[in-house]
Amino acid sequence: MEWILSAQGLTKGFRLHTQGAVEIPVLNRFDLEVCPGESIALVGPSGSGKSTLLRILYGNYVCGQGRIRVHHRGRIVDIARATPHAIIDIRRWTMGYVSQFLRVIPRVSAIDVVAEPLRERGATPQDARRVAEEMLACLNLPRRLWRLSPTTFSGGEQQRVNIARGFVAPYPIMVLDEPTASLDDVNKAVVRRIINEARTRGTAIISIFHDENDRRQVATRNIAIPPMGPCEGPDERHPAHVR
Repeated sequence: MEWILSAQGLTKGFRLHTQGAVEIPVLNRFDLEVCPGESIALVGPSGSGKSTLLRILYGNYVCGQGRIRVHHRGRIVDIARATPHAIIDIRRWTMGYVSQFLRVIPRVSAIDVVAEPLRERGATPQDARRVAEEMLACLNLPRRLWRLSPTTFSGGEQQRVNIARGFVAPYPIMVLDEPTASLDDVNKAVVRRIINEARTRGTAIISIFHDENDRRQVATRNIAIPPMGPCEGPDERHPAHVR
């Protein structure tokens, strides 16, 4: 099966400008290919570069070297060289992202946070809210919280809003950074089911799970982050870094 995302030669380092411009290598010529319906789990010790890799794939970080090709709306786009406008379009239609922490504008309700990706695709407010309500109900978020800002929620409640927002639209690729880290066993099971249902529909999943049981139940393949080596390129954030 042909890949939907192919990363080749990814190299990344962080330059500490306040400490004599010391370069901390993170990734060194890393390759990755993911096909539709495949669930890849990144494994490695804390600090090995797993979350950094996800941010590079999503376009939040610029890599020093390499390319990241994705099938996007009938053509192949290299995220490593794409314009901010192109990356925003990829995030709207092709690649969803669930980060470790929910970042939202204060006073925006949970239902509107979750519905936003659908509205950006052109859905009516009514249709977007209906699907958002279904997602929040599936994730066991109490209805009394739907009209409140998630900034007032507990960590587990915020993460469920984060997951609902990530999966509310049918993205061909999903990037997941510890999606179950702050959840109880009941809601972990719900999230695993949501991930597996998306994969069954053909979504390509790239994820990090520190819970081995979660990883075992959703991953079709594990990929270890290789040991750090010499790398080039300063720490840069992509101009399309919007989350």
